Amino acid sequence: MNGKKISVALAAYKGEKYLSQQLDSILPQLGSEDELIISDDLPGGDTERIAEFYAAADSRVKYIKGPGRGVIKNFENAIKHCSGEYIFLCDQDDVWLPQKVSRVTEKLDGGAMAVLHDAQVGDGDLNITEPSFFKAHGTRPGVLANIIRNSYVGCCMAFDARLSEYILPFPEDLPMHDQWIGIIASIKGRVEFLDEPLIIYRRHGGTVTGGKTAPMQKIRWRAAIIKDVLARRLRLY
Repeated sequence: MNGKKISVALAAYKGEKYLSQQLDSILPQLGSEDELIISDDLPGGDTERIAEFYAAADSRVKYIKGPGRGVIKNFENAIKHCSGEYIFLCDQDDVWLPQKVSRVTEKLDGGAMAVLHDAQVGDGDLNITEPSFFKAHGTRPGVLANIIRNSYVGCCMAFDARLSEYILPFPEDLPMHDQWIGIIASIKGRVEFLDEPLIIYRRHGGTVTGGKTAPMQKIRWRAAIIKDVLARRLRLY
């Protein structure tokens, strides 16, 4: 390991179906001083039971109750509880490939403010439906490009924890946290795009994000992102 503490910020909500498989793919990649924060937005059920089981067996796993205000605020809660120097965003239902942590930390060690890596897209049973998310969705860097069409996918992102000063608290009208983090990282430093699939991005009927959006809603979201960036400009420059 590189000597920098890693925090994994995992936002959970009714995640019991795939959570164990995800945790089993992450923990072997973490060092003894690293941590995995699970913020559970619907505590009291099987997700909590599974998370507490892992926490009892592995001190790196920390279970916290979410704010109950949706995925964006749940990720904010997880990030706030991270104490590492590098923060990896994590969904509850994907699978990390074995080289993810080492490849991403290599880029962060090289001075990147944030890293976005490619993914294989799979169905609920992890049968690959898209070998490259980047190619299928036209992923590209740049602030303006990602206001117009967002390329940032949280489950494929990690960032230097110093960025937290600028991204938190999340604005109340954000369309999605990952777009915000990627744009702010692009303003504050360099975002490294890693053209290598490092997770299997599971898309299934219970996926919280990734649905279709009406054109007018997209326009409103773009306007909100621009407004939020301008509102935070004194902290950014």
